[in-house]
Amino acid sequence: MDVRKRNRVSVTGRKDGPVVVLAHGFGCDQNLWRLVVPELEKHFRVVLFDHVGAGGSDVSAWSPERYSTLDGYVQDVIELCQELGLGPVTFVGHSVSSMIGVLAVVQEPGLFDKLVLLTPSPSYIDDGDYRGGFSEQDIDELLDSLDSNYLGWSATVAPVIMGNPDRPELGEELTNSFCRMDPEIARVFARVTFLSDNRADLSKVSVPTLVAESARDTLVPREVGAFVHRQIPGSELVTLDSTGHCPQLSAPQETAEAIIAFVQGS
Repeated sequence: MDVRKRNRVSVTGRKDGPVVVLAHGFGCDQNLWRLVVPELEKHFRVVLFDHVGAGGSDVSAWSPERYSTLDGYVQDVIELCQELGLGPVTFVGHSVSSMIGVLAVVQEPGLFDKLVLLTPSPSYIDDGDYRGGFSEQDIDELLDSLDSNYLGWSATVAPVIMGNPDRPELGEELTNSFCRMDPEIARVFARVTFLSDNRADLSKVSVPTLVAESARDTLVPREVGAFVHRQIPGSELVTLDSTGHCPQLSAPQETAEAIIAFVQGS
């Protein structure tokens, strides 16, 4: 398998700069990083890719067996880093890709220099003192709705995830991104995203980590960012002055600045 073709890998920016790998979340593709990339390219070698089943990836590489857990995506990231051979990288994971990054670092810490978790959630479901933001019933209803009418679900849910109702073009962009995804693949990936519980993996992270939460995230409560920060030894927590779950679109300058400051820090 040609990893570069499979994941539509592109490499831009400074050839002599530290390497930053940007990983998108559910229903998205590498295009959602476009507003932060020009700033990052000034400082870093920037690697963009699409998860299998998203964007311009090789959809024929997708199978429910490989991608019914996060592990399939984790193996893809490890293979991508090994294939590029660019040395230890900073992995920037948005949303579910933040946990893909956590698991990749735990498996192959030598491939990674630093880790940036953008609006992460190790578990979306409330559990005792842990507040993930949703009850089990909430998630069941969300997934049932997705199963019955994926396009209608996307049109309803994507603008809520994006937030920023005063900027409807952002919600429309995320809706269109969701709708481009094959419904079968989306159903499997949604279950992986919303039903995974990676709380116990956070303490195993051994590289410097930045937790970047959104001040007004419609999907992930602020308590989650604080929880992730507490669980990852020595991690840093920054609260972006942004609304919604996709600050790389709603607050790209602040998002880029946070990544740059962390990567360039000692």
